[in-house]
Amino acid sequence: MADRPARKSRPLTRLRVLRTERVTPHMIRVVAGGEGLAAFPGNEFTDCYVKLLFPVPGVTYPDPFDMDVIRAELPREHWPRARTYTVRYLDRVAGELAIDFVYHGDEGLAGPWVARVRPGDEMLLLGPGGAYAPSAEADWHLLVGDESALPAIAASLEAIPAGAPVRVFVQVADAAEEQALATKGEAQVHWLHRCADEDIVAAVRDLEFPNGTVQAFVHGEAGFVRELRRHLLNERGVRRDLLSISGYWRRGKNDEQWREEKAADNKT
Repeated sequence: MADRPARKSRPLTRLRVLRTERVTPHMIRVVAGGEGLAAFPGNEFTDCYVKLLFPVPGVTYPDPFDMDVIRAELPREHWPRARTYTVRYLDRVAGELAIDFVYHGDEGLAGPWVARVRPGDEMLLLGPGGAYAPSAEADWHLLVGDESALPAIAASLEAIPAGAPVRVFVQVADAAEEQALATKGEAQVHWLHRCADEDIVAAVRDLEFPNGTVQAFVHGEAGFVRELRRHLLNERGVRRDLLSISGYWRRGKNDEQWREEKAADNKT
């Protein structure tokens, strides 16, 4: 059996929190910067994402901080916990990188952190990654997601070519969670409210598709993503190479449980 290629290390970026902003009642933006931002590579994707590292309390890590050394020398339970977040924007001129967090209270890792983080606190990022950006090949664009996908949807709308038709469906808790979305495209934005049992799958199914080739971005809770995958591929004939679709999370599962489930599915 051939040896597997060595795992490629993702670049580590150390930033300092500059400020936080309450975008909506349940969306908090953390804006970071500092000297480390100059080394952050960035990429061309509008779903550009990073792994935010949460050190385990009480564990002493090597200095300089190095994930390869940590994985080699420390037991797994001492490795920093990682959570994936989309970069909402990267502004080299202002020296800022922003990440939007959906805040549901003090459960989990990110919730307590984002509630207490203050200017000057350190942020450790691995990445970036990404796979989607609006293509000039498409005649029109379809963007679908919930709160977890909203940062990528907002960034994608800002990159849509001027005048390009866009249909947007975003499911949020209620009207207070809606955000102003900027674009040069000809966008029709539909907000679906969970409090009113408005169904994002039904809304997309009912959409009259414009003429021409569509590029679609569909991300969020795995249940509705799975339904829309079948609908778009089998019933609408969307080209696989122009479909970016993935479950960011699954209802009733924490991040580790969902990653294990996805890994198991990928092996079958």
